[in-house]
Amino acid sequence: MEDLTLRRAKAGDLAAFEEIVVQHERQVFLTALRLLGRREDAQDAAQEVFIRLHRHLGRFDEDREFAPWLYRMTVNVCRDIGRKRRREETAPLEEGTARAVEDPHVEAVAAERRRIVKEGLRRLPEKERAALVLRDLEGLTTREVARVLGSTETTVRSQISSARLKLRKFAERYFRGRS
Repeated sequence: MEDLTLRRAKAGDLAAFEEIVVQHERQVFLTALRLLGRREDAQDAAQEVFIRLHRHLGRFDEDREFAPWLYRMTVNVCRDIGRKRRREETAPLEEGTARAVEDPHVEAVAAERRRIVKEGLRRLPEKERAALVLRDLEGLTTREVARVLGSTETTVRSQISSARLKLRKFAERYFRGRS
């Protein structure tokens, strides 16, 4: 079905393009949010991704998979926005979904962990953050991440390993400083 929708969108069918947007907007937004760390930036990025998608959909090779192409476009847009906003201080991420609080202590601990991970992600170099987000948070395989980032699997594995180590050290320093 997606192949047919893509063909229709490439042929200029706006309803088909809207189907693609609806189908992928959450994925694009969440990926951008994880890469950029700010809701406003993620919204800007998602909008820009779909503008670029509309503009460049005719270039998409239907013999290739669509999702990696869209991830790569998302990563590239986030890099562009990140460069523009590098001088601004990044505010903490807002939660995308509200949940009922069953145990306030458990919720507080979970919220603190999320905040630490988000702050740690923000401090990672751009390439390591992108590799880690795509692999560990978006669930792509190492091969898919390498394709999206235009890199080798070996480089991606190295970036992910380095990013995980840096996140672990950041969390350890944080908790050591609080005791």
